[in-house]
Amino acid sequence: MSLVSIMFSVFVTVALLLYYLLPRKAQSAVLFGMSVLFYLSYGIQPVLFLVFAVGVTYTAAVRMGALYEAAGNEEDRRAAMASAKKSSRRILIIAMLLNFGMLAFLKYTNFFIDNINGVLSAGLPHLKLLLPLGISYYTFQSVGYLLDVYWQRSRCENNLFRLALFLVFFPYMVQGPISRYGQLAGQLYENHDFDWANIHRGLLRILWGLFKMMVLAEWASVYREAIFADPDGLAGIALFGVLLYTVELYGNFSGGIDIVLGVASMFSIRMEENFRQPFFSVSITDFWQRWHITQGSWMRDYVFYPLTLSGFMKKFGKKTKKAFGKKVGRTIPVCLANLIVFFLVGVWHGPTWGNIGWGIYNGVIIAFSVLMENRYKIWKKALHINDKSKGWHLFMILRTFALINISWYFDCVTSLSKALKMMRYSVTAFDPSLFLTIPAGKLGTDFTPYALGILLGGCLILFCVSLWKERGADPEADVLKAPVALQVLLFLLLLLAVLALGPQSAGRGFIYAQF
Repeated sequence: MSLVSIMFSVFVTVALLLYYLLPRKAQSAVLFGMSVLFYLSYGIQPVLFLVFAVGVTYTAAVRMGALYEAAGNEEDRRAAMASAKKSSRRILIIAMLLNFGMLAFLKYTNFFIDNINGVLSAGLPHLKLLLPLGISYYTFQSVGYLLDVYWQRSRCENNLFRLALFLVFFPYMVQGPISRYGQLAGQLYENHDFDWANIHRGLLRILWGLFKMMVLAEWASVYREAIFADPDGLAGIALFGVLLYTVELYGNFSGGIDIVLGVASMFSIRMEENFRQPFFSVSITDFWQRWHITQGSWMRDYVFYPLTLSGFMKKFGKKTKKAFGKKVGRTIPVCLANLIVFFLVGVWHGPTWGNIGWGIYNGVIIAFSVLMENRYKIWKKALHINDKSKGWHLFMILRTFALINISWYFDCVTSLSKALKMMRYSVTAFDPSLFLTIPAGKLGTDFTPYALGILLGGCLILFCVSLWKERGADPEADVLKAPVALQVLLFLLLLLAVLALGPQSAGRGFIYAQF
């Protein structure tokens, strides 16, 4: 059931009617039942993997919680807690291996088979593996919850139904955001009164998301796919290919998140934002604090910090300080941790060398920036650069945008060789007139100028709204304060744009649903 289908609109409408018309104490049951139905719409097999993840997570968390509770009642509490911690660590490791093991097996087995066949000519057959909907998202949420219980940041949930609802809540099953138990769980179980403001806000967010996805992302994908399908014949617009991928990816992903957050808002549930004007970033680090925010914060809290504070990294840091001095030696472990984190992010994005190269590229840039931070300050001072000026700020935004677009060369191809070929064409050939040879979907080449005009106009609208938000405004709140007639007009314009301005191939799904 696609989030951009008529069926999903009917599904959400029915869920809302049940949610607000039935007694309030039944609201969490409605959410759970509708979430199960939503997942069942994708088949029985995906449900079995979800049940496995819920079972492992619940059992491990309850067992760790019981150990900590028993230790707290002992006379020698310190010794008892140390013993409980040790036992909990074993339980945590087993649960993480089971959760991540299931994800790795389903997602990466054929990748390893292909590489073994390529190196050893082994002739191993592909396995027919099903990648369940949203497996990466509920796996990350499960592991994050287990780590919070292990670190005693969160009490374990003894109610299986409540934990299951947190993991299967249907709006974010397609592409996130990756939620934290402490932030979201309470809202799922609370009783909510019907609020027109939440409905209005949710509808506006959904329509805006549909516009980004079905107009901007879809038109960008028509031309991006054509360019990357024939890089030699369309070498003159290779550079535009990666720029179009930026529009496609951002429109598709952020638009999908807008739909998810809008649906949740109509149930009076406020989820974490996943984007914050990423193309106004002044560094790669800043970009990753604005793009896929929930994944970045998950990696920071559950991988980066534990890694930098681990015994191994502390020993490594002592060695680097002896070898390179305190200043440089202190930053090298941080650089290594960043490289590891972004390698894992690249692996998470998909089982291809292109994705791995993309992750390493980002990790190297961030690690190099950390290593060179003091040197940059010296250079700016020597060159009399005012890093508080508007000109410098604009330069940093453009520089970061260029670096990010270079990384997309790795992300939107299946091999490093194809990425390097597209990079080479981007700087050696330039012929924008080749756009006119690409059909505008089923509408043919005659419609291409109009399609490009729609795409350009949509990007301009997106830029203006993003600039508005970057300056501290809340467009949604401002719209909802406007006269009712103006609100209705805006809703109708967005709806007409979604229905009339997208290509006939629109609605092919969410890019990040594959994760």
